[in-house]
Order: sequence, then structure tokens, then C-alpha cells
Amino acid sequence: MNAATPRVDFYVLSASGAGARLNFTCRLTEKAYKLDTKVHAHVAGTAQARQLDELLWTFRQGSFIPHEITGKSAEQPTPVTIGHASEVTLSGDLLINLAEIIPPFFDQFTRVAEIIDSSLESKQCGRERFSFYRDNGYEIKTHNL
Repeated sequence: MNAATPRVDFYVLSASGAGARLNFTCRLTEKAYKLDTKVHAHVAGTAQARQLDELLWTFRQGSFIPHEITGKSAEQPTPVTIGHASEVTLSGDLLINLAEIIPPFFDQFTRVAEIIDSSLESKQCGRERFSFYRDNGYEIKTHNL
């Protein structure tokens, strides 16, 4: 576990849908990678992992983000990993959560990014996660985009 409690950033998008969340995740991941930040994107399942994997190679011409889809753990993971297993043993600087629930290992990261689109379902799940973080004393920042 990190010595410090993770800071949680909620990114609230004006667009709706999984595509908007994945595109924003690519931009955030690229920015973090350029700052030498170790990133793990926690996704909803195998299909979303594959989508994000493909999109990280193609979302912007000329971008290069070394990444891999990982299972439970990796000996020497790339700077960016993508996974959906709840028993992940990875830790790092930034956890990007694209799942509807908070992964149990979220506190192994310095920062957590919650990506919320404008759909009712995403907002409702986001409110539940926000309440958990707030009720448990985590520092939260909201960014309306």
C-alpha cells in the first residue's frame, strides 16, 4: 500500500458513451506517459481491454505509448498496463478506472482518475464512487470537460 492516501480526480465529460471515455483515457494516458508516470487502466472486461489496447496505438497519428494487456501481474510491466482482474498486484502512479465499481487495489496508486461521461448510467455509477471516496476521507477534485 502507498504511504499516502491516493488523490482522486473525477473527469466529467460533456460527451456520452464508452467511445468518449476511451478517447479521453488515451489522451490522459499519453500525457501521463510523457511525464514518466506509471499508469494502469482498469477496464470493465476483455472486450474493453482490447478496444483500449487498439485505440492507444491509433487514437492520434504519431503517438507512441508502450503498453500491454496484463492478467494478474507482470514481472516487469510496461509503463502502461490495461487489465480487468480484481486481484491485480500492480501498483503505480496513476490508476484510470473505467469500470463501474472501484477496484479493490485502488489504494496501491498515488492517484486515481475516474472518467465519467454524460450518460445517466455513467453519472449514477460515478456518484456512487464519488460518495465512497468522500465518505472515506479521500481528497477529491472534479474536472468538468
